Amino acid sequence: MWRRGDAHAGAVLGREALAYADALHNFARYLTGSSTDAEDLVQETYARAIQSAAQFTPGTNLKAWLFRILRNAYFSQWRSSRRHPTEGLDTFVEPLPDSSPEDLLRGDLDMDRLRNVVAEDIEKAMMRLSPDGRAVILLDLEGHTETEVADILGCAVGTVKSRLARARAALRKSLHDYAR
Repeated sequence: MWRRGDAHAGAVLGREALAYADALHNFARYLTGSSTDAEDLVQETYARAIQSAAQFTPGTNLKAWLFRILRNAYFSQWRSSRRHPTEGLDTFVEPLPDSSPEDLLRGDLDMDRLRNVVAEDIEKAMMRLSPDGRAVILLDLEGHTETEVADILGCAVGTVKSRLARARAALRKSLHDYAR
């Protein structure tokens, strides 16, 4: 365990934070729509976390703190790309699925193809949500409480509840064919 103000706090925090790399990458992937951009965003998140290690209070929710840093880094980049539109043209391109040909060879080929179609439709539906809508859905799927999501997003719990309800309704509408 480490203490706030410890000279090695950044290194220790970094090691503990690595446990959340996959969850952060999944969240970043849906925010950005690109695996490459997600990797860059997660790297930026870890860099910011290590630089701000002295601000983290040991014993509090490290995962929520990292998700908040990631979200803030994403919105900083998003605002910057809006001010400089030529830098953000890739945001208008539909993201490609990350499946490899080897994935299709697992088990029943027809079932695997169907899974890929369904996964692609779900991803498209998620990408049609606003960044805030994607954020609340993904944080909810990660198992965060509404209070933790509110803390990560920097808003009130009531705002999280309404965003979550709107995002779920939009997903239900987009994926209504699968409900039959």
